[in-house]
Amino acid sequence: MKISMKTVLPILLSAALVTACGGATAKQQPAKEKKAETKPAVTAPVNTDGSKYIPVAQRSGNKSVVYFTRDLSAKGLQKIYEKVNQNITGKVAIKVHTGEKNGPNIIPRPWVKELIEKDIPGAIIVETNTLYHGDRYTTKDHRETLKVNGWTFAPVDILDEEGTVMLPVKGGKYYKEMSMGSHITKYDSLVTLTHFKGHTMGGFGGSNKNLAIGIADGRIGKKMIHSGDTGSQWGVHKEEFMERMVESTKATVDHFGKHITFINVLRNMSVSCDCEGTSAAPVTTPDIGILASNDILAVDQASVDMVYALHDGKGHDLIERMESRHGLRQLTYMKEMGMGNDLYELVDLDK
Repeated sequence: MKISMKTVLPILLSAALVTACGGATAKQQPAKEKKAETKPAVTAPVNTDGSKYIPVAQRSGNKSVVYFTRDLSAKGLQKIYEKVNQNITGKVAIKVHTGEKNGPNIIPRPWVKELIEKDIPGAIIVETNTLYHGDRYTTKDHRETLKVNGWTFAPVDILDEEGTVMLPVKGGKYYKEMSMGSHITKYDSLVTLTHFKGHTMGGFGGSNKNLAIGIADGRIGKKMIHSGDTGSQWGVHKEEFMERMVESTKATVDHFGKHITFINVLRNMSVSCDCEGTSAAPVTTPDIGILASNDILAVDQASVDMVYALHDGKGHDLIERMESRHGLRQLTYMKEMGMGNDLYELVDLDK
């Protein structure tokens, strides 16, 4: 019987491999099996340090859409709003910081007036009273301040004028619910119109800060954020303060669901909040433009990224304020809370 090389060759090769690898003969005992080593799964550490900026290359996940225009005018605001207003229906609230008396940096009133008249007829500006004693501490003083600052072209609803309401905080580590101005539940949709700038405690004030502090009522909600369990009115700082703000914001964002949008105006960006009024630090950061998205994390992240992208140290003062207050924790905690994406596609409306 003829045996072809095609039949023999695989057998010879197998034998050679067994011998070369120290294969056992019939008389040898099989080697003892080594127990498989189990190593714990390696997960990327979560950056909780609010003083550290995370570059785009170090972020992961899905992308959201963020719109951008350099047109800092009423027309520019209308143009960008029309890109994110698909789900703004029914009775509409506009949350904007109306400022202390004669505050120099707030969003120009004519811009908001024209936006309401042309794009959101019947919309109502909403605010809450403050925790600190100032021009907006009581409803009476607040309404006087609104007149001084020119917010007379549309109704302004001081949300906590008649009490508070508790909104649930899903997945929070500090709160199960947050105290808000009771009138917030009267609205079907919310336009978050934010003057992006620095903040004495938050590092920066974007859409997150506008809602966190701006919808929380003046006596209970704001105290829950600023005081926590410290017993001191301003006892909470740095990462914990950012996280408490995010949880407060989440209550409002969840309440409105898809019927909420976010616009950040990067203009007159002092390191001070608009709550400092005429005492605000001089503006040293150049104007950039307007950003908008239906993703709160994406719009705040894009705003921060644009400040970091300024050349020749022009963003230095605002960056120093963000990092020294550990304000960047606002962004990473929003991501942890599942509130949006820190990656985004930037759509330039001017091109």
